Amino acid sequence: MTIIIDATSTLVRSAGVKNYVWHWLRHLRKQGADVRAFPFLGDLGLLDHETSALSRPATMARLALIKSMNETGFPPLDWLIRGADVFHATNLLRRPPRRAKLTATIHDLTCWSMPEVHTPGNVEADRAFGENILPRADGLIAVSENTRQDAIRLLGIAPDRIQTIYSGIAESYYNAQPAPRTRPYALYVGTIEPRKNLDTLLDAWALLKPSLRAEFDLLIAGPRGWSSDLTLERIQREATYLGYVPEGDLPGLTAAATVFVYPSLYEGFGFPVVQAMAAGAPVITSNNSCLPEIVGDAALLIDPKSPDEIGSVLTRLFESELLQMELRALGRKRAELFRWEKCATESLQFFRSVL
Repeated sequence: MTIIIDATSTLVRSAGVKNYVWHWLRHLRKQGADVRAFPFLGDLGLLDHETSALSRPATMARLALIKSMNETGFPPLDWLIRGADVFHATNLLRRPPRRAKLTATIHDLTCWSMPEVHTPGNVEADRAFGENILPRADGLIAVSENTRQDAIRLLGIAPDRIQTIYSGIAESYYNAQPAPRTRPYALYVGTIEPRKNLDTLLDAWALLKPSLRAEFDLLIAGPRGWSSDLTLERIQREATYLGYVPEGDLPGLTAAATVFVYPSLYEGFGFPVVQAMAAGAPVITSNNSCLPEIVGDAALLIDPKSPDEIGSVLTRLFESELLQMELRALGRKRAELFRWEKCATESLQFFRSVL
């Protein structure tokens, strides 16, 4: 069985999807599967969300190839992937193959349910994915049951065509050693963009008692996203902005947090939340989308639109070391459900079933 996975996301600036493709490919290969990365990527190199996995000339050549295929259909994808049994597509490719079995992963449906929290380009790409790839796919993976149900409800996908397979997280988060710190802190990790709801987090932080704000820092780690200028100005005034933190530094930073807070308006899987649980950081996150499904009883849930509620739960957790200890233990246990080895095993079973 030869599987070709579209790994174009590793060539562009990307967060969750790039993380998924990079780790997923490697763990499928570790299980002995004949898995190749399209377009002609070989070893994906180091994971860096800000830059391509390849040199600039190699990246531009491959992106030009994708652009030509999307706009003109030349060269034909079936010719480029000849010999493949399965082609796993992404939303960056508009013309799927006709000879190999076609599969894809659905990460979230927010470009349908919440288009206002995306750029027009993202919405266009996902809508094209929904029109050109998903109806023709022989099988689909959803990264959470909530995403699966969204796909059934919003896109009319037949339930038996889509299977929930949870993503994993990097091994380095399990039993991560806390990085040295001078002051205790609450931590957010993720792109600075409207969907992550950071303005409400800053509003909540301002409501904390002065004594708590004097004792704890609020650290924001993540790259600049779209429509982020005003939010970034607030972050730099009212919190400590770390910018993009390299993958190798994130486990220690996360493990050292007194609280990990993630008030997103919607998530398909929520990598940062699972990473925090595995690293032993007590988690506060939203009561929406897949997040209750992912965290189970191992986190405190909040209404992400309520600064008062976020502030109240932050206070409760800051003031209770016993609650912090309980959530650390529950989080580590819960995170064991989300191993890449498990995801790869289930994914190979999925590909065999498609064939």
